[in-house]
Amino acid sequence: MSSNDSLARLAAVIESRKPAHGGDPDKSYVARLLHKGPDAFLKKIGEEATETVMAAKDADHGGDRSKIVYEVADLWFHSMIALAHYGLSPLDVIAELERREGTSGIEEKALRKVQSREAGQV
Repeated sequence: MSSNDSLARLAAVIESRKPAHGGDPDKSYVARLLHKGPDAFLKKIGEEATETVMAAKDADHGGDRSKIVYEVADLWFHSMIALAHYGLSPLDVIAELERREGTSGIEEKALRKVQSREAGQV
């Protein structure tokens, strides 16, 4: 079983929890976050990102490195809720990562900066 399969299964569960698909906020954490709207799940993404940073900092000072994995899993999960809300999927993220494959991160960032400037001049 590939990680793409795991992500696809989780994405399908999240999709099924959308209010439009009958997700019940009283019975599902995902449905509750989606029902509350973007502020709720975006706040969770911020919290989980901060907890990921804190776990990594702790690991730098002898803390349990497995906590990084736990926090990144929470971050990915909540990010997937945001993707679903905006009609996107993990496959969209994977496609973007594949598009960037073999491209220098420095070059990629410079290209995005140029494209952003050009878009602003139109």
